[in-house]
Amino acid sequence: QVQLVESGGGLVQPGASLRLSCAISGGASNTYAMGWFRQAPGKEREFIAAITRIAGTTFYGDSVKGRFTISRDNTNNTMYLQMNNLKPEDTGVYVCARRRLFYSGSVTTANGYDYWGQGTQVTVSS
Repeated sequence: QVQLVESGGGLVQPGASLRLSCAISGGASNTYAMGWFRQAPGKEREFIAAITRIAGTTFYGDSVKGRFTISRDNTNNTMYLQMNNLKPEDTGVYVCARRRLFYSGSVTTANGYDYWGQGTQVTVSS
């Protein structure tokens, strides 16, 4: 059974940094592309970032480009999201997800991911 477990969230002030982790178990994680999404109250789930399985090509949502960096350690089956210069609008539950194998649609589409974690809360407030 594939399991994704996020960690690293918290309450920080604007301008601060956080590093989220997503531990992946129960499957050959390095075979799959992975992504991060954000769920804020009253808003639709938002694509944050994705990383391909081998080459490590990355993709970012417009709202986080230049501030967030996605990476992965296939040896340790872990994915990361380094978040810098956090803003109040970055507040939300950050969820990692495993992309469906052979899915040909956009990496930004939530339907393209088949396993999801429970999420970790990030709150940016002064």
